[in-house]
Amino acid sequence: MQNNRLGCLTGTGIFAALITLFVLVGVAFASGGHMFSSGDLNAQSGETIGVVNSHAQISECKACHSAPWERETMADRCLACHTNIAAEMLSVAELHGAITQKNPSVACRDCHFEHRGAAASLTDMGENAFPHETLGYSLTGHQRTAKNEAFVCSDCHGEDIATFASDSCQTCHNQIDIVFTQAHLLSFGAECLACHDGVDRYGNDFDHNSFAFQLIGKHAEASCTNCHLDARTIADLQSAPRDCFSCHQQDDPHAGSYGNDCAACHSAKGWTPANFDHNLSAFKLEGEHAKAACEDCHVNKVFKGTPTDCYSCHQQDDEHNGQFGTQCDACHTPDDWEGASFDHSRSGFPLTGAHVSLECERCHVNNVFAGTPSACVACHAEPAVHAGQFGTECAACHSTAAWTPATFTENHTFPLNHGEQGTVACATCHPSSYSSYTCYGCHEHTEANIRGKHLEEGISDFQNCVQCHADGREHDD
Repeated sequence: MQNNRLGCLTGTGIFAALITLFVLVGVAFASGGHMFSSGDLNAQSGETIGVVNSHAQISECKACHSAPWERETMADRCLACHTNIAAEMLSVAELHGAITQKNPSVACRDCHFEHRGAAASLTDMGENAFPHETLGYSLTGHQRTAKNEAFVCSDCHGEDIATFASDSCQTCHNQIDIVFTQAHLLSFGAECLACHDGVDRYGNDFDHNSFAFQLIGKHAEASCTNCHLDARTIADLQSAPRDCFSCHQQDDPHAGSYGNDCAACHSAKGWTPANFDHNLSAFKLEGEHAKAACEDCHVNKVFKGTPTDCYSCHQQDDEHNGQFGTQCDACHTPDDWEGASFDHSRSGFPLTGAHVSLECERCHVNNVFAGTPSACVACHAEPAVHAGQFGTECAACHSTAAWTPATFTENHTFPLNHGEQGTVACATCHPSSYSSYTCYGCHEHTEANIRGKHLEEGISDFQNCVQCHADGREHDD
């Protein structure tokens, strides 16, 4: 007998399936759809989107749930309402953008759960690798608690993942080192996140030498609050002054006389020994000055305003008794008092010619310098040959090179080699005075003959010979 069956389906089987489907639809209708829901939606009020401020006000499942045959996903439905989150996901600098960039497959429902009751939290990180550093605090240094247990969100956030329990830092760190923790709170306050970012930048491994101001010498022994007093933020820490004087002004035994550049003399190893480089000042120490003790010039430890001129210190050593003035360095150098080299050209009487080779005492008798006369006649008395006729202005004829030749001979209007007998003596023509002359010292004329001869020629002034005989020659005209 042939069995009319369609595969595994029989008439009885098909009938039974229809009855079952009918019963299920009836039950679903009678339960009001609860058999498809895992629980009530969250009823906590939040941002108002349209007319809805909580998920509990959403009446249609399809507002969030998409059908299996639809291309749109549940995440697309979330972002259609939460447009601000959609905008965040476009920027890696934003929280949700960092999450999706790091793990593109993550969906909203992986962290945000629903149907868990009207008052249940909408955020549950569960086992997700949340990029905590995007919130400005890394969990790198917080993997395990003081009890060596793995951290969970509630350790720092309590019951609300969106808030931070500020006392959680103190609670945990008291278990690690209560003495340090309490001292740290007194010094820097309880707002831990103002300075700490979770990577232990300012923790036990903090290296101050990686910054511009390195802790060396005595600074390595100083406590943080010595320089960072009342610091409460990173900005406060970074604003601590780096110059010595700001911290050590009260320790300055010089009372500001040395200025405020402590590092010019002192090092971080200690205040003593100090090593002041005087060559950095306006008065460099050279020669004998480099051997002098500080107190020789800086009496009673007075440094600021110390005079830098020679005479202020060496007045009592002045062998010249002030006759050379007070400009000691015009002759002397810091190397030694001896071997002075006075530059006479800087004085009112420059040395030229034969004066250069003279010994100082030839003019400066008994070491008298100030007031020494500069007139020639003061040293060079008028010779008898002048017969008192040329006055005392020696330089009118003579130079410092030598007494002879004198420039007066070059300016003599009458030839001095007259008669081709060489230069004649002055007294030959000027027997009584250089202001008058006579030609009769050479020419054997009688006055009567001269008078008669010149009168014949109509010359009445025959005593002024050079008027007609300027070159000494006889003229026919």
